[in-house]
Amino acid sequence: MTVGWFSAGSQGLQFAGALMVCVAVLVHLFGNSLALRAMRARPVGEIECPDLYRIVRELATAARQPMPKLYLSPIRSPNAFATGGSPRRAALCCTTGLLRSLDERRLRGVVAHELAHIRARDTLISSVAATLTATITALTTVALLLPLGESEETDVPDLLGGLMLVCLAPLAAVVVHFGVGRRREFRADERAAELTGDPEALADALLRLEKGSRDFPLPKGRVLLASAHMMTTNPFPNGLGRLFAAHPPVQERVARLWGLRRKWELG
Repeated sequence: MTVGWFSAGSQGLQFAGALMVCVAVLVHLFGNSLALRAMRARPVGEIECPDLYRIVRELATAARQPMPKLYLSPIRSPNAFATGGSPRRAALCCTTGLLRSLDERRLRGVVAHELAHIRARDTLISSVAATLTATITALTTVALLLPLGESEETDVPDLLGGLMLVCLAPLAAVVVHFGVGRRREFRADERAAELTGDPEALADALLRLEKGSRDFPLPKGRVLLASAHMMTTNPFPNGLGRLFAAHPPVQERVARLWGLRRKWELG
């Protein structure tokens, strides 16, 4: 709203206020399904994925929380994410690449990590941040619709759109970093290790996911960039995706998990 006021006075303020209302509606209606749609995920049941279903059910029971709905994404890049406004409305999505690249021991660590996010209600904050980020980056298309006075120069909208992208991309990244902090990832890692009793499995899984993200990178679509912070590891290790990376470095997470094992051994 401040940007709207300095850009176009009262008209800009009115536009920003209307945008805030639209974002609130979008968060309520589509916040939970934004990442699922971007990843082309579909719901799966116990008959189709019995091993995954069993792992999630066992860990959810051990954590004393409702079992989330399971989704499967036909993406080769190994990753997982959880979404939902509450534990009872939560959804857990795994990519086919994740199921192919991890054995059961390591898969349990990744699932436990996402269940920890659900239990802490990090998924609600992540869904809001994803919707806000997608909306902010989508504003670059508004340049084509803005009234530009009597000017008939065809390159003005393109120039304005580029300037808006330069200005709005860092703003979108700030929203992600404020909404999704490093401490949430560290906390989810620690709770996952406590739930499974196997911090080494999660540490090794994180390394495999990071390698898989480099070998099979996701397309840098607007919605996928906005949802990257919801993944277990950053799916965009290079380029513009690094701007939206809210995850701590994988090596730091791995070191903490190994340190957790040493801490347990020392009592």
